Amino acid sequence: MRANTEITRSTGRGTRRRTTPIVRTLPLPVLVSGTVLALAGAIGLWQILPGQITPTAGAGHGRGMSQVGAFDNARAGWSAEEILGHYYPGADLGQIGPTTIDVRLQAQDDATLDTFAAAGAQVAGRTIGPGDAAHLTPLPDGGANVVVTAGCDGDVLWQAATDDPFVYPIGAGAGRPADEHLTLCGGTAYRGALGVALDGESFRTVNQVDLDDYLAGVLPAEMQANWADQGAFEALRAQAIAARSYALAETRYDYARTCDTTDCQAYPGTVKEDSRSTEAVAATTGTVLLRDGQILRSEYSAAPDGGRPADIETFEVGPAPSELVESAPAPAVPATPASPDLTIEALAGESVIDAEYRRIGGANSAVGEPIGPEMLLPQRAGTYRLYTNGVIVATQTLGAQVVDFSTLLHLVPDVGDQLPATASGRPTLKMPQGGVPRIAAPGVPQGLQFPSEAEVRGEPVHGPVNPAAPGAPNGGPHGPAAVPSVPGVHDGE
Repeated sequence: MRANTEITRSTGRGTRRRTTPIVRTLPLPVLVSGTVLALAGAIGLWQILPGQITPTAGAGHGRGMSQVGAFDNARAGWSAEEILGHYYPGADLGQIGPTTIDVRLQAQDDATLDTFAAAGAQVAGRTIGPGDAAHLTPLPDGGANVVVTAGCDGDVLWQAATDDPFVYPIGAGAGRPADEHLTLCGGTAYRGALGVALDGESFRTVNQVDLDDYLAGVLPAEMQANWADQGAFEALRAQAIAARSYALAETRYDYARTCDTTDCQAYPGTVKEDSRSTEAVAATTGTVLLRDGQILRSEYSAAPDGGRPADIETFEVGPAPSELVESAPAPAVPATPASPDLTIEALAGESVIDAEYRRIGGANSAVGEPIGPEMLLPQRAGTYRLYTNGVIVATQTLGAQVVDFSTLLHLVPDVGDQLPATASGRPTLKMPQGGVPRIAAPGVPQGLQFPSEAEVRGEPVHGPVNPAAPGAPNGGPHGPAAVPSVPGVHDGE
């Protein structure tokens, strides 16, 4: 049975209204071992077999577009616009320009950000080399502490504090090649930039990504890409428009618009990207659903009976297209001047320890010549570097401090084999009464404070995690308990 539903399209030349024929969807009986399937509440985790739809999880809330109905209508020959006109009667189709979206990566909650790219990356205004890892910890002022290592677990190359708490790909713009994608140490890869934020005292990781790059990860996680091979490519197009609208109408957090779990929309990074669903995203670039000129939070589900038209007045709306901020490229890293004498340290930038070493006189100071690279303190509480006559240690709270070898041994017991021969003789650095390290040489500041072992080891334990690794569960339809229940696509209703 057909019905007539009007859908309008907002363009640069005004609003055009047209009449759209819609097919009324019928219930889709699907039996597996004699049991009627409950379809995915996490909207659209499917497997397609010839003549059959086999979803993998529960039924969803039934509001807005039914993915089962979209599949059925698409195979009957209806376009994405006709499908959307049926499920969101009274909505307009609008157009937006290129924009980015900030996504909270919930599996990274309360962890440091540890990331690298095969082609290198940008962080704290500097370029890091291929495979070098940036480890970011958020700071209360909105910035981040950055430690860069050779690989995820290698030697420390440099450390700095920065006002910009993001790591950027080496090249700007959307659709970057795979070797530029930022990969979590021990985890999956993401397009765009990765950064950190504080939510109260809790660490959060945020993916700042071009909207269509984001949808390239969302679509195949929400609707099976091989529907395109089953005559239902228009269902994928409809899903792309609905997902784009839903994401832009979200306002979940101060630091991110949406999240990556089925509490919002499933987004596992690049791991499920598929050329067929990416084509559907590209075919609908910039197209969104509007209600009264504002982007519609277009809920959808896997309702097994094909669903029914929604009352869009009950759905929330987000900004108007004109209120969106257009995409900005990654900050440019200043070009390195050509110089045959440029050192690795100069290319990488001066670390906190380097700056302190230079301040106290460098090789002419009481600590002497450097021995080896900077290393991490236990639990990533800071870094240290050995010198012939002492040690410089840097922590986030106290900055760089000069200590003697015995203090370092107390903090890092395994460092003994690395100590120079001078460490076994009379120490050049002396501990005055009260245990405060001090340089016993003229011209060097006295009374340098250094944290106790308890202070160092009292730092929170953070480290890399493995969200969305291939084959790993994505957290289920309810997500972490700390996330407030927000009416929408995945509320377990």
